[in-house]
Amino acid sequence: MKYNVDIHVVLSTYEDMEDMHDDPDEASERLNFILHAIYDRAEDDIETSRLEKILQFTWENWQQDKLLLDIDDDELLDWVDHTLATWDDADNTDLS
Repeated sequence: MKYNVDIHVVLSTYEDMEDMHDDPDEASERLNFILHAIYDRAEDDIETSRLEKILQFTWENWQQDKLLLDIDDDELLDWVDHTLATWDDADNTDLS
């Protein structure tokens, strides 16, 4: 269940982003935008472990991405929708 996941635990901070981005505050806001979108757009009855894996994947995929600040909201939301629609736990067994 989605509501078993506390989204605030996975949100990024300035410190998480300062080594990778010229504007760590903005980068943190962008990553948090994506993480919130994953959470908000996930089905209410999604398995807790599945949502946790998707959030972890999202963090790992975007936290170090130098292009994070260059991508507009619509493109990020398209990525979120695609990730939620195509996620396969079997393809992501290395996430725990």
